[in-house]
Amino acid sequence: MSRGLLSDLLSRVAVIGRNLDAVRKQPEKSLLRHCQLILNSRGEATGLAHSQEVLLRYSGLNDHLKSDFFKSLLNEFGADKDDLEQAVQAWQENPDETTARALHFVCEPVSQNLLRRMNQVPNATLALVNMRADLLKYTADSPELKSLDSDFSHLFSSWFNRGFLQLKHIDWETPAAILEKIIAYEAVHEIGSWDSLRQRVASSDRRLYGYFHPALGIEPLIFVEVALTDHTPGDITSILANDRQQIPAEQANTAVFYSISNCQKGLKGISFGNFLIKQVVENLRHEFPNLDTFVTLSPVPGFRRWATQHSTAKTSALSDAQIELVKELEQAADKEALLALTQNNNQLLKLIAHYLVVSRSAKGGACDSVSRFHLGNGARLEDIHLQADNSENGLNNAWGCMVNYQYKVKDIEKNHEAYINNDVIITSNKVKGLLK
Repeated sequence: MSRGLLSDLLSRVAVIGRNLDAVRKQPEKSLLRHCQLILNSRGEATGLAHSQEVLLRYSGLNDHLKSDFFKSLLNEFGADKDDLEQAVQAWQENPDETTARALHFVCEPVSQNLLRRMNQVPNATLALVNMRADLLKYTADSPELKSLDSDFSHLFSSWFNRGFLQLKHIDWETPAAILEKIIAYEAVHEIGSWDSLRQRVASSDRRLYGYFHPALGIEPLIFVEVALTDHTPGDITSILANDRQQIPAEQANTAVFYSISNCQKGLKGISFGNFLIKQVVENLRHEFPNLDTFVTLSPVPGFRRWATQHSTAKTSALSDAQIELVKELEQAADKEALLALTQNNNQLLKLIAHYLVVSRSAKGGACDSVSRFHLGNGARLEDIHLQADNSENGLNNAWGCMVNYQYKVKDIEKNHEAYINNDVIITSNKVKGLLK
């Protein structure tokens, strides 16, 4: 049965369930009561009806009521304490596989089963993804909700595993509804118009690929934009310019991943990018055998914040010259003055190299989020470029700096293992030279 036919069937069953509810003339129930009835309903129709009611009514709540709803889920739909105590005792008395597995299943919060039940309603998966996006907003003020978020994260890691993802090549023939999503979700280099989008998806030397999930329809999960060139670029303007010099795709020897955008806030922490990069590399190698270099042109979003924080810290890892440089950059009168300071500034290159290679985040690994992503996928830190992105966003994040990470097919797994297991950041000799 096709997804559309199944969705229609479930919708009809849910309507029947709502009618049955009406026939029983039960008084209007609270949202939490509907959740309890989802778990207690033995009939499919009533269970779907209650699930549909929860999702519908939740979407109309304000932030305060949504936060209260999540706290109620956390408190009312946890693990059964009595069953858990019995299972622990059984395992202590007889610690074998049977009692261990029984303990495992009893430990599961009831809220996970509730989310599974609700996910049977048509379009529920996207609704639950959006629900988690709301939940993530409230965890800062209510850290106890992180326990509930782990339920969503646990389920989504299964629902959105690689086996369910569909890679699609997005071009000018792609339905307009999807192209509109690409414009809206572009998170790195804004797409200001349909003409700009056409440059990125219709030109012979450009490619755009995205991951989709059957349950989310036209909603992309993540997409990557690729430029086919005959060199490794050192600035984003040459990539995005409408009047750039195009080359026939067949003559390209370099694929440049210049923008990767995650689309669903509710899927934060669910990794797709590592699969996406590797699969796109294989697709491009198959389509264009002449390609032998795969690199990124990546932003350095955390660099300026890191540098300013360390330049004013009581004990700083920066040298006096680097502290003075940061002070000058921060006090630049205007864009022209800032560009004059960053042009061919070797001290700034050394500072970026220190940030990317030497400094570490409090949780371990590279400081920069983009760096963690590419290093974790097996890339090598290849080169650093000044004045590579002089847009407002580029200057605000990293004073215009950008970075190349290179994906060498034969080294990807080796680099990945070195970073993940031993916290080793693989770099080119050129970058290493900046650290001396």
